Amino acid sequence: MKFSAVAILIGALAIGAYAQRPRTMDPSQGNTAKSSPTPLPAPQTFKAKYEGGVVGYMKKQDGTLTFDDTNHRLVFRNKEQKELLFIPYEAITAAYPDTQSRRPTAATVASAVPAPYGLNMLGWLVKKKYRYLTLSFDDADTHVAGLTSFKLENKEILASSLNTLASKAGLTQRGEGFIRKKTTAQATTTGP
Repeated sequence: MKFSAVAILIGALAIGAYAQRPRTMDPSQGNTAKSSPTPLPAPQTFKAKYEGGVVGYMKKQDGTLTFDDTNHRLVFRNKEQKELLFIPYEAITAAYPDTQSRRPTAATVASAVPAPYGLNMLGWLVKKKYRYLTLSFDDADTHVAGLTSFKLENKEILASSLNTLASKAGLTQRGEGFIRKKTTAQATTTGP
């Protein structure tokens, strides 16, 4: 009896010690990181909803975002195609995607209506994903910095517009987003 208990204990310790060793990598796989394919270029103009963040423009509005390559800026136009605001490419310091899951208004209303057997509780389970293009900017001309976001239709438009904007603005990828690396002045010394 004691011998079988000791054998089981030694077997359990051996299995535990084997499980604690580091994993070995298959050398045929190499160290290549899985990268997602580059999305297609964004259309020149696409639908967006301005969510606020630029000084002087606090009202949320539906409209379109346009890449204005001749003037090197991102332009937001309202429903009447009137230019409302713009952000120069050089002023963008960071651009990244954001996703929020929220319950639509219709589901909130449906869950508040009295129903037998708790059928209105199904409204609490309904969630919708909203996708945002978030931009951090610092305009050297106006000395105004801020953070703004635009709600876009779907994941594909968000990915393509983010990559297109990053390439036009000269941003460097960091994780899922893009940043502008700060340039530091290098001290130069002149000899006698």
